[in-house]
Amino acid sequence: DVKMPYKQLQVRNLKLSDAGIYSCQYGSRKVRTSLHIFKLTISLDGHFLQNEAPELILMQNSSSPLPDLSITLFDSNNNRVTPELQNKSHQKYIMSLKKLEAMDSGTWVCQVHSDSPLIDQNIPFAVKVLGFQNPDLERKYATVDSTVILSWHLNSQKIKWKESFAGQLNWKQQEGANTHELLDFNVTAHGQLHETKKSSSFLFEIPERKPESTIEVKLPKVHFNHSGQYQCQLEYQGRHAQSKIELVVMKVSANPAGPLSRGANMTLTCQVSGPLPPSAYLRWERVNGTKMDIKNSKQQEAKLEVNISVAGLWSCQLIEDSDRKISLHYHVEEAPVWINYVIIGASVGGSLLAFALGCLCIISGISWQRRRQRAKRMAQARQYLLENKTCQCQQ
Repeated sequence: DVKMPYKQLQVRNLKLSDAGIYSCQYGSRKVRTSLHIFKLTISLDGHFLQNEAPELILMQNSSSPLPDLSITLFDSNNNRVTPELQNKSHQKYIMSLKKLEAMDSGTWVCQVHSDSPLIDQNIPFAVKVLGFQNPDLERKYATVDSTVILSWHLNSQKIKWKESFAGQLNWKQQEGANTHELLDFNVTAHGQLHETKKSSSFLFEIPERKPESTIEVKLPKVHFNHSGQYQCQLEYQGRHAQSKIELVVMKVSANPAGPLSRGANMTLTCQVSGPLPPSAYLRWERVNGTKMDIKNSKQQEAKLEVNISVAGLWSCQLIEDSDRKISLHYHVEEAPVWINYVIIGASVGGSLLAFALGCLCIISGISWQRRRQRAKRMAQARQYLLENKTCQCQQ
């Protein structure tokens, strides 16, 4: 298109082949302009899942000899990014980038520079990264019988993702265990989320009220065997991205259970499910107690026992990097005084009964010994009579 009155030539939908020298002649005057064209393409049309690595291809064409280009990239936060150059020729540059995160969505800039001829060109391009606003692996702590809500926040609305995608939520208790599908979901191109509950044996709820673009499950009463890995997975055009929440559950118990009598001992046990991070450990302590009432486990130990002889409120804590992640109390009641007297009376009565039984056994033993000796003498006398060793009177 030629625009008047300035004799402007507008070339639409440029292609690499449009590069060259353009001449404008008006009367005896002739002006030449060299058109240098760059073409930047990004893999997957700029639509990625988190942890995918994009590939950029920069091509150039000109009627003049092609210059050696210096290429610098800036991400959506204006941070400089150093690409890995896979292939370089004067006509084509192939670059690989690092794995993308959900926060990398936005407008990136490819800055092209050449000293001869002098070129300083900024080429913007859009990057959309579908994923989670959660970290790839998150650890959450809960106590037995408490209520827990597990949430995965999608960034689809934030980045204005206009394509439909699907996903599912799975759970397994430990590595190598069977995987159970809890629910699946799909998100339409208009951003509407539809969820379908799959598991009937696992007790959980899907909250009705929750933030938009959020996958959420509620465990109304946590059991110890509810621990494990909960993985939310996205699927788009056969590609996958996932985010895991590892649920660690704590429980405490006492042996023997019930009130603690004066002078008696009790064993308190604190246990957490699953392996702990390297810097985590368990601690038993008596609330408002002394340093003597504190016991720590070794790092990464998932079970800690403590023998106590003092009643009161005892607390088990899970500590990671000097930060208390979770705690669970166990109240040890002191037995009433009359119970102590009953126990003492029972002990004394038991001792007297044992003494009486011992005496009875001794007396019975002596009596049995005497009867045995008497029987032995009578047997000997009978034997003598049979052998005619006794005197008999004549008629």
